[in-house]
Amino acid sequence: MTEADVDGMPVCNELFEGVGTAIVTPFKDGEVDYERYRELVEWQIESGVKAIVVAGTTGEGSTLTIEERDKLTAITKEICKHAAKVIVGTGTNDTRKTLELSLSAQKAGADGLLIVTPYYNKPTQEGLYAHYKYLSERLSKPIVIYNVPSRTGVNIAPETVAKLAQDCKNIVAIKEANPDVNQADEIYRLTRGMEFYIYSGNDDRAFHMCCAGARGVISVASNVIPEQMVKMMNSVLNGDLSTALAIHMKHLELMKVLFIESNPVPVKAVLHLMNKIENEFRLPLVPAKSSTVEKLRVVMGELGLLR
Repeated sequence: MTEADVDGMPVCNELFEGVGTAIVTPFKDGEVDYERYRELVEWQIESGVKAIVVAGTTGEGSTLTIEERDKLTAITKEICKHAAKVIVGTGTNDTRKTLELSLSAQKAGADGLLIVTPYYNKPTQEGLYAHYKYLSERLSKPIVIYNVPSRTGVNIAPETVAKLAQDCKNIVAIKEANPDVNQADEIYRLTRGMEFYIYSGNDDRAFHMCCAGARGVISVASNVIPEQMVKMMNSVLNGDLSTALAIHMKHLELMKVLFIESNPVPVKAVLHLMNKIENEFRLPLVPAKSSTVEKLRVVMGELGLLR
């Protein structure tokens, strides 16, 4: 474990290897359903996941209040104890707002911060560097850059990632969800020899990226199949590629169908089919179309995941 200092604050660079679940936030009658949330987190920990990502895209973080975020973080920390890391999504398109959410998450017990590239504003690479550098200088927890151009409209270049990894001691990882595999390969090449982790941000690319140097996946599918995702990641990281590939291929259709509508709409529909949560969202998200639910039901049935 490596430590450094940011303005006198201790910094831990160690995160996780394997599966981090980008967990959903259950709602009931417009409020966070903390009882169901506890059950979901407990299931994840029992299944062997190594991190829980709170209030990310899948957790509808943009519609949660700071108080709700902090309570979810504290509950997650209480359940995870030393079994898994607690990473909180705090990124916005306002650097100062991101800092506010990040400081609050740190105080609530976060082990790390997942910070998406600023969306809508479409900053230049110089702006992206300045954004993350500003945050790094004011935060004590490890920062995971989140690159998802399909949702943000901006792509952080491998060279920018490598410069941040070199210049900022607590920028220690990236969740890479650019479908162009060359991007992750280039990040790996540029950061090789640094203490820097790459996580797949796409379930259907996790097997391939980990074969090429990634250290795990921040997963949506593990909300539904945590044990299978854990086994797949453990197998590939331990060099048992045949087992990992078999699990990947078996669940590939599920990984894809979970994104036929905007995440987290399909995964919440599946968890509802499994009687784990209410099929409820906060606007502007609404429940999945009936045709989507039927497709999900078919795939889940084929995998034997519905009682």
